[in-house]
Amino acid sequence: MKLNKKQKRTLEAIFARPTPHLQIVWQDIEQLILACGGRVLGGSGSAVRLVLGERRAYLHRPHPHKEVKAYQVKAVRHLLEAAGITPATVR
Repeated sequence: MKLNKKQKRTLEAIFARPTPHLQIVWQDIEQLILACGGRVLGGSGSAVRLVLGERRAYLHRPHPHKEVKAYQVKAVRHLLEAAGITPATVR
């Protein structure tokens, strides 16, 4: 898997401590999941299912603001870790 510079920055921000939720926008997370070979499936309203292999995360798109909340960053981090994707494993 090959990520561009912006996707790598998003991945690094997701794994940063403390969780930098106000610096990450939802669209960047969706683009990262797609670049990692995953799928972003819309549900009813703002519901979204992020799928990486057999792993899934169920979240809601943030609104009215575009920045994600800390619990959303943590959920995406757990999804990526479960799929074996971390800043150390990506080039």
